[in-house]
Amino acid sequence: MTKPTSLETLARYSLAINIAVTIVKWSAGVMGNSFALIADAIESTTDIFSSGIVLLGVRYAKKPPDKNHPYGHGKAEALITFLTVGFLVASATVIVVEAIKNIQHPHPSPKPFVLIILAVIIAIKELTYRLFRSADTSSTLVNAEAWHHRSDAITSIAAFLGISIAIACGPRFAAADDWAALLAAGVILYNSYLLFRPALGEVMDEHHYDDLVNDIRVVARQVDGIHRIETCHVRKAGTYFYIDLHAEVDGQLSVETGHKLAHQLKDALRSSISSIRDVLIHIEPIKSENRDTPITGQSSENLKHDGDFQ
Repeated sequence: MTKPTSLETLARYSLAINIAVTIVKWSAGVMGNSFALIADAIESTTDIFSSGIVLLGVRYAKKPPDKNHPYGHGKAEALITFLTVGFLVASATVIVVEAIKNIQHPHPSPKPFVLIILAVIIAIKELTYRLFRSADTSSTLVNAEAWHHRSDAITSIAAFLGISIAIACGPRFAAADDWAALLAAGVILYNSYLLFRPALGEVMDEHHYDDLVNDIRVVARQVDGIHRIETCHVRKAGTYFYIDLHAEVDGQLSVETGHKLAHQLKDALRSSISSIRDVLIHIEPIKSENRDTPITGQSSENLKHDGDFQ
């Protein structure tokens, strides 16, 4: 049996937290007569299914490349992020529907003990969010799960404020917690978009890795015989990157020597940048207009503009 990765550990912790928090919210919401907390519990119930999917996704995405998936299984993270976003949107929809119903039908004010429970839940959810964000990972799936916890904290804060107003101001303001729930639903929908956009970019191989391209050019300059990097494309799959690049070398070199240079460059990139899983290199002869370009001595700032990015 393999030892769980740190991502798996986070996913398991997330699932356990969501189960515990959901049970507490349902119990406190029913006993404390808080419609806002019940709506929050509905949102947390979807979190349990979401965290379960995240755990399965992390396990699947870390599988190594195989015959049918030569680029690995990392894209599964972005696809499952879409499911997480779907859960968030569904949760916000449920909260909106329930809040509107409760606003239209007056109900008794919540009981004060609910505020204590909410304060504890808010603290736990915010700490969980910070734990996920502190993890050294570029995983879109883990980042989505982190924001899922932050969204849960936001809905709980909204419920806390609404319940506080309802308790302090009496029955006339009993619907304050429902209005607060509506506000929280809007925040959740906005965060859903913030999660959806980068995941979509990953699936579509959208380029926004200029810093990584610059690092690749810097490393290439340290490989003797590599004149410059002409073209460099980056694709992200899970927490890893796949690189396609064109490297210019002396046109008089033999095919065998060019092949060895390509391997030296690939090894240098993978050893220097741990997030690179594979590099596909096309060797080209130095173009006539670039023959007088110095091979070494350029600053990293100048290297950003060395060659045309296509």
